[in-house]
Amino acid sequence: MDVMLWTATAALLIAGVAMVVLAALKAWQGWLDLKRFELSGRHPGAGAERIEIADLKERIRKLEAIAACVDL
Repeated sequence: MDVMLWTATAALLIAGVAMVVLAALKAWQGWLDLKRFELSGRHPGAGAERIEIADLKERIRKLEAIAACVDL
């Protein structure tokens, strides 16, 4: 009975350590992917930001036209 208890405890300990190590490796890979993405210079919202800037420029152009009393 004592040998079975120690065997079960050792097996659970090894399984627990393996799960922690796998989770840490997954987190490390995610962190490395994030750093690679940051170094590549690509940003997920870059297209949306360009559209938003173009939208703002168009609004400014319209407001300047209104201020100059020019009919669009």
